[in-house]
Amino acid sequence: MALFVIGDLHLSLSSDKPMDAFGSDWANYVERISKGWNAVVDPEDTVIVAGDISWGMSLADSLEDFRFLDALPGKKLLLKGNHDYFWTTVSAMRRFFAENSLTTMDFIHNSFAFVEGRAVCGTKGWSFEEWRGLSPQDEKIFKREMARLEASLVAAEKAGHKKKIVVLHYPPFYTNAGLPECEELFAKYGVTQCYYGHLHGKSRQNAFIGEKNGVKYRLISADHVQFIPVLIPKDDA
Repeated sequence: MALFVIGDLHLSLSSDKPMDAFGSDWANYVERISKGWNAVVDPEDTVIVAGDISWGMSLADSLEDFRFLDALPGKKLLLKGNHDYFWTTVSAMRRFFAENSLTTMDFIHNSFAFVEGRAVCGTKGWSFEEWRGLSPQDEKIFKREMARLEASLVAAEKAGHKKKIVVLHYPPFYTNAGLPECEELFAKYGVTQCYYGHLHGKSRQNAFIGEKNGVKYRLISADHVQFIPVLIPKDDA
């Protein structure tokens, strides 16, 4: 069994917001997601989807997007993105999936998943460009997301997993400017890899891709990885 990650599918099969409008990088993107996914993922594999899954404004509005995702090979672990307006509580979403016979999807939210010897932790995160020195509300959201990340890491730690992979929606770095709060948590809990999305188009040039202080960082937004889920190597965990 293999472990993959991809972010920012931005599905809109039930809503009128196709990403094709954002340029040639997104042309025929639903077909490209299906083709790329089926080319690398087997039924026994797991794929982490790092937020911005559906443009639907509710679970019902996102149903066709979930059906599309459910039909793709493998188990899917979903994290919240900043555009996932359908997101409610994990219990409500699990109930909705069960009521609609969607059987291959679950969530990482204040929790972690143990997949093939690897502890996968994560949360949405927050853009430090949006809160540092700005509104108290943004600072509150940022601190809440850091608490959720630590809760995920603590859960894995208590289960005895020393080395951990983190998946975020927002990047913890823009070029060489990073979030010390994230880096401190990574050092404290033995994180070895961090995958993140959110960045598209020209903003991808600001992505930090590489290694710093023993942590490997990689951008995995769908348009950046050509709509093909990225394999997380076992020997890097």
